[in-house]
Amino acid sequence: MPARRLVLALPSLALPRITHAQSWPTRPVTLVVPWAPGGSNDVVARLLAAPLEARYGQPFIVENRPGGGGSLGMGLVARARPDGQTLLVSSASNHVFHPLIAGDLTYDPRQALAAVCMLTDVPNVLAVANSLGVTSVPTLIAKAKATPGGLSFASSGVGSSNHLAGELFRMRTGLDLTHVPYRGGGQAIADLIAGTVPMAFLNLPTVLPPSQDGRCRIIGVGTEARVPSRPDIPTIQEQGVADYAVRSWTGLFAPQGTPAPVIEGLAAAVAQALAQPAVKQRLIDTASEPLFLPPDETARFVAAEYARWAPVVKAANVRLDQ
Repeated sequence: MPARRLVLALPSLALPRITHAQSWPTRPVTLVVPWAPGGSNDVVARLLAAPLEARYGQPFIVENRPGGGGSLGMGLVARARPDGQTLLVSSASNHVFHPLIAGDLTYDPRQALAAVCMLTDVPNVLAVANSLGVTSVPTLIAKAKATPGGLSFASSGVGSSNHLAGELFRMRTGLDLTHVPYRGGGQAIADLIAGTVPMAFLNLPTVLPPSQDGRCRIIGVGTEARVPSRPDIPTIQEQGVADYAVRSWTGLFAPQGTPAPVIEGLAAAVAQALAQPAVKQRLIDTASEPLFLPPDETARFVAAEYARWAPVVKAANVRLDQ
């Protein structure tokens, strides 16, 4: 969905709604990121913390709780008191993909977590280590076919959007690829730079800085069309991989039962934060697009993501032991 939704949605979430929840927050608010530091969720959470602190006069503390494909941190928020003091900066990876392949979660994120708002739209990319010596998707495919046993690819975790990006790439190309999961994008990119893994599917904001200074190379973006802020990066699809499109996102969620005035007021405050020129530019600089949607639309968006990806997960036969 286009970033312009941010501008269109703002009038319906004007400041008067925030005044209904002026008694909140009563103490520091924890923003749980279910991934290790350095990933796109972490970047967004830390970027929003400052304007929210300024708005509410309480610290907004980012707490990284990686593990279980994002389910560890997500479960912590799902079980938290519904008082608005513990929030989740969630993603397609832990909110949609992991539940689709886990099968053993004791809760449904769509029921256990209340939607606050969407935050960003995040492109997935295919990056390679410099030591691999490839510069495009076709040359990577040729390299993989010529390598006995194929190649391995890193992702930010089992069931992540990056993992699904790799599995879809394997399905569409017929390559022999081995998944190497990490506990977050930051750890995966470190090993890619070191050449420990030859290729990785990660979010563009995670890979962009090291690619810009030459420590690794982005050879394709997983979106249907080129990313407006990075038009020099060709899509994977235009390089010959038909019917390939994977995109991630981040959103803000609270424990189910959190008072509606708190959720509505927080959504309004986030909309204002995302509309700040400095915040918006910072997101664009890191190749994330502001994507604000109010609570009801966010819940419908997540439901649509489940419907879209469930058949893909089944067809790819994605399992937790991959």
